[in-house]
Amino acid sequence: MLNVKASTVAQKLLNLYRQEHVIFGGWAAVNKVFMAEATPDVIAALRELPTGRSLVKHIENLQNGTTAMDSIEQDLLPYGGAMNQSIATQPMAPDQWRDLESVMNEFTPDQAGLDRLEESPVVKKFGPEWITGVRAALAERPDLQSKWDVVAQTYRAYRMWNSAMEILNTPISDRVRAQLQVDMPEYETYLPMFGTAGDELLGKLRTFLSSVKTASAQTEDTSPVAAAPAPSSSDVR
Repeated sequence: MLNVKASTVAQKLLNLYRQEHVIFGGWAAVNKVFMAEATPDVIAALRELPTGRSLVKHIENLQNGTTAMDSIEQDLLPYGGAMNQSIATQPMAPDQWRDLESVMNEFTPDQAGLDRLEESPVVKKFGPEWITGVRAALAERPDLQSKWDVVAQTYRAYRMWNSAMEILNTPISDRVRAQLQVDMPEYETYLPMFGTAGDELLGKLRTFLSSVKTASAQTEDTSPVAAAPAPSSSDVR
C-alpha cells in the first residue's frame, strides 16, 4: 500500500506540473519543488496517477542533468504541449512592445488591475490563454519577465479565491470533497496572499474537507465573504 503522505505530495507535484503555465516563476520555480520533494516513495506514488509517469520521466531528466532546471523536454509537456500550442505566435511590433510595457507598468495587483490589463488591445491579441501567451512572447524581452510574474501570481490567486467561494457554496458531495483534497496545496499557496480574509477562507475549506455535517448546515456555517480583497503587497512581488 502506498504511503498516504507520499500520495499527497505526489498529487501536489502533479498539480504543479499541470498548472505550470500560470504559476509564479514557471518551470524554474516548479522544477525546484520537484527536485526537493520527489523522494522514492513520492516517485512510486506518481507512477500510479494519471499522467504521473510523464512527470516521473521529467524529474528523472532533472536529476540526471538531461534537462536544465528552467525547462522541460517538449515531449513531456503537460497536455501534450497543448497549452503552448494554443497561444498566439505572431511577432510583436515595436509599438505593441511599448503598449505591453506600458500596461505592465500600470498594473496593480488586484481584480481591477487584472480587468484593465486583460481588456487592453495588446493583451487581447493573445486570446483566452493570454497569461501563457504573453509569458511566451517575453522570451524576447526577459527584462519584463519579473513584472509578468506578478501578473500571473495575482491572476492565479484570484482564480483560487473564486474556486474556494464556489466550493463553499456547493452542496457537500464525495466528489467535491475529493477534488478539494487534491487541490488543497494550491489553496494553501495562494489564499494567504489575501491576508486575514484569505486565512479565514482557507480555514473554512479545511473545515469543509473534514466536516461530516449535513449540506445545509455546512452552507450556513461556511458562507464566504462576497468578494476577494486585494492580495497583500508583501506577497505579490
